[in-house]
Amino acid sequence: MTKRRAPDVEGRLDGERSASAPLALVPQPAAAGAADEARRPTLATTGRPAGRPISTEVLPVPSPGDVSAVLASAAAAAARGVAGAMATVLERHGSAPGTPGQKLFVAEDGACVGTVGGGAVERAVLEALVAIVTSPAAKHDVRTFKLGAELGMCCGGRLVVLLEPIAGLVPSLVVGAGHVATAVAPLLARVGFAVTVVDARDAWGEGGRIAGVRSIAGEFDEVGVEVDPRGVCLVMTHDHALDQRAIEWALRRGFAYVGGVGSRAKAERTRQRLEAKGFSEADRARVRMPIGVDVGARTPDEIAVAIAAELIAWRKAR
Repeated sequence: MTKRRAPDVEGRLDGERSASAPLALVPQPAAAGAADEARRPTLATTGRPAGRPISTEVLPVPSPGDVSAVLASAAAAAARGVAGAMATVLERHGSAPGTPGQKLFVAEDGACVGTVGGGAVERAVLEALVAIVTSPAAKHDVRTFKLGAELGMCCGGRLVVLLEPIAGLVPSLVVGAGHVATAVAPLLARVGFAVTVVDARDAWGEGGRIAGVRSIAGEFDEVGVEVDPRGVCLVMTHDHALDQRAIEWALRRGFAYVGGVGSRAKAERTRQRLEAKGFSEADRARVRMPIGVDVGARTPDEIAVAIAAELIAWRKAR
């Protein structure tokens, strides 16, 4: 990775401060593009072309794996922002193939690991899991699958299965590792965001400097391509010109949420520069600056709370 050396000095806190102006919270649609499609994994086991949403038309083919492998797969999917659904066998009655404790996981990108016993009952469970993954309103459910005529089976037993949706963490890129970033990044990680912090300054972007998040010393447009644009990009660097470049890049990449830390005057100048560079009115409106719920925040920790509150509200609304 090519690094740009920058002065290893922290910018004034005023350059990182949120003015906390009240703004309407609205979902911001990500721009569809080849870059987003190219990031989606190819899953040879699904029998579906890469990049296609999972559906009940062609069910995924489960890869073998014990309970630990299923849980690891679900955790890894959630960490990269991919939602899924899991089935757990709770009870077995009569002649049935499943065993209590067996698990089967399906991710929205087509990954599928584990088993609930195989056969027609597993197909029925897969259909139920895919229905959960493809329905934003899906909730936990306990269902009984009878191994009778409706499944083309004559075993006569039944399985009681817990079906549960598993939400993916929201992919989040924080550009700049200054005081506000140091406060907000761990807080976002604790409330369901998968956070990557990037700073071109070696000392500030050093891995492990900010607890609980991925921290990288490098250029935002190089590190940022690893973060799914269906998520969040927050810009809070030590330099106003760098902030401007990062916001323009985030808009072009199509991040669902683009936010910047700064005063109302800085926000207005940012939008004027975007207009001068040909960004549409819709794109200019997508820039959330100053970011943060209006709670009168002044210190980095207070600003972090305001930012986290706004992002939680945005996540609920989208």
